[in-house]
Amino acid sequence: MHKFEEKTISSEQIFKGNVIDLKVDEVELPNGKTSKREIVAHPGAVGIIPITKEGNIILVEQYRKPLEKALCEIPAGKLEERENPLTAAVRELEEETGFTTTNLSFVTSFYTSPGFANELIYIYITDDLIQLEQPPQGDDDEFVEIREVTLDQAKQMVLNQEIHDAKTNYAILYLHTLRKG
Repeated sequence: MHKFEEKTISSEQIFKGNVIDLKVDEVELPNGKTSKREIVAHPGAVGIIPITKEGNIILVEQYRKPLEKALCEIPAGKLEERENPLTAAVRELEEETGFTTTNLSFVTSFYTSPGFANELIYIYITDDLIQLEQPPQGDDDEFVEIREVTLDQAKQMVLNQEIHDAKTNYAILYLHTLRKG
């Protein structure tokens, strides 16, 4: 048992949705007192850093309702129940970009907001893109536009907050570090 561990006394599910579940746990703190924790349960996600033959990055631009604005992001998506992250990464790459690959490399995984959510995102990279003849149908409620940018353009987009999410910022930082040497 870790010295900061919080023991769950009770758990109440508040909401069960298609993307997230919300629960409130009552916990015993390390000092013996109790507190409430609001927890967003998420099945996890994948993000893909697709690199073209020319060395450009493929991003998708889409509207993000919680932010009330469009963002440019690396292709990404939610894991289905018990789905292998590598399988999900290929599916999302195909659905969002019209490309596939047989050569994805795992980069890292990280928790997106561990203070209140358990979402774990797996990041993959590929520079072996194959254009699909018939791109699969994406989600009915998802509208994306493909943007192909250089690493320098992507870094400027970060500064302009056109790229403003953690997974894509991580991808740009990773590529910047990787290409430096």
